[in-house]
Amino acid sequence: TDEERPALHGLKDFDECIGAFKKGLELDPSNEQMKNGLREAEHAKDNASNGLGLFSSPELWGKIASHPQTSQYLQQPDFVQMVSELQRDPSSISKHLNDPRMQQVMAIALGVKIMTPDEMNGEAGNGSGGPESHPAAAADPEPTSTPEEPVVELTEEEKEQQDKEQAALKEKELGNAAYKKKDFEAAIAHYNKAIDLNEKDITFLTNRAAVYFEMGNYEKCVKDCDEAVEKGRAIRADFKVVAKAMARKGTALVKMGKLEEALVAYQKSLTEHRNADTLKKMNDLERTIKKKKEEAYIDPAIAEQEKEKGNERFRAQDFPEAVKHYSEAIKRNPSDHKVYSNRAACYTKLGALPEALKDAEKCIEIDPTFAKGYSRKGHAQFFMKEYNKALETYQLGLKQDPGNAELQDGVKRCVEAINRANRGELSEQELKERQEKGLQDPEVQQILQDPVMRQVLNDMQSDPKAAADHMRNPMVAANLQKLVNAGIVQMR
Repeated sequence: TDEERPALHGLKDFDECIGAFKKGLELDPSNEQMKNGLREAEHAKDNASNGLGLFSSPELWGKIASHPQTSQYLQQPDFVQMVSELQRDPSSISKHLNDPRMQQVMAIALGVKIMTPDEMNGEAGNGSGGPESHPAAAADPEPTSTPEEPVVELTEEEKEQQDKEQAALKEKELGNAAYKKKDFEAAIAHYNKAIDLNEKDITFLTNRAAVYFEMGNYEKCVKDCDEAVEKGRAIRADFKVVAKAMARKGTALVKMGKLEEALVAYQKSLTEHRNADTLKKMNDLERTIKKKKEEAYIDPAIAEQEKEKGNERFRAQDFPEAVKHYSEAIKRNPSDHKVYSNRAACYTKLGALPEALKDAEKCIEIDPTFAKGYSRKGHAQFFMKEYNKALETYQLGLKQDPGNAELQDGVKRCVEAINRANRGELSEQELKERQEKGLQDPEVQQILQDPVMRQVLNDMQSDPKAAADHMRNPMVAANLQKLVNAGIVQMR
């Protein structure tokens, strides 16, 4: 039967299995299942005759599991997969022969004893020399390694130089230890010895320079740094070490008050190696130099002269020349708030409104009680069509000088401009410009993003009674007025 033939194959009775398949094919020559079975049985018989049938033994797994050296392999998925593959296709053994585990499995299947490493060592140590001994196997294998490079013999001079270099490094370490302990004299002594032993290592010089810096001997520090840079260039030393020497020189020059020279040293250091600490020192030094130059340039007497020249040119309506004199006056005396106010007036006349606003704000910053500063700022904002901001500025100025006619007039002009916009008397282009400016105001943007104000604006369109209730809230009323002043909301 069909069930008997595979059974005979499984029991390894290949000849009888092959005969059974052949009889079946005589009865049903077109049966593909029996054709395949015949081919498999013939293939299995060939493998068995070639010694490969040992992997098909049903006892193989038991032998592997019971042997102390192979039982552990059953915990390895790749090993189980390898044996299973061989059971399916014994001819694939060629690709697994290099695996030591497979060699052990074959030994088990063939009934050959597997020698443990200890047993192999025992036989290797057996010096009986009898017929059962295997001296060739017991001998240590020849090591396979690449040929060693020939040892180059150093000359006496080279050996002496090598010894000096090692001694110099030891002196450097002793110098570093003394430096950490702030024993600067001892540190210098060790660095001196290191330099005498090996002049080619510029780190000995930079380390000694660091000691001189800590001792406050900045001139010697600079001298060592210069020597380190010069030697470093000659021997092509590491650019980072050269850069470090230049930066250390710069720091010493700062202490000596030679700021311009220090700046050059920092810049040269950064061309060698861009170091964050050196870059910060250079930037700080640039600010210090700029500040010192500005302070050195201050002369209140000359500032007053330049201010008077500016006033003359202002009265003559020569505003560009007036700006020139006022600017010089500010450089000579940056704390004079009136000069900023005067220059703001010039900028307003020239239509340079952002510059005018900036000067007016600086004037108020220097002297918050100076009423004219507020009028200058308010004028700039008014001509920039920021009527609501100008109104607030004029009102702040009136708190400093309630009777100031110029500020009062400014308030009046702002109210008229705002009301004219509310009455819809602006052209379409003017209204659009006003709204665009209003939307750029961060305070207006914040109001429009407020959920409460958004609800108020919706109620004003759909529910007038609810809107009236909202207006009783002082904060809501103030925010709404800002939107009206900015041209975002129109009241009719």
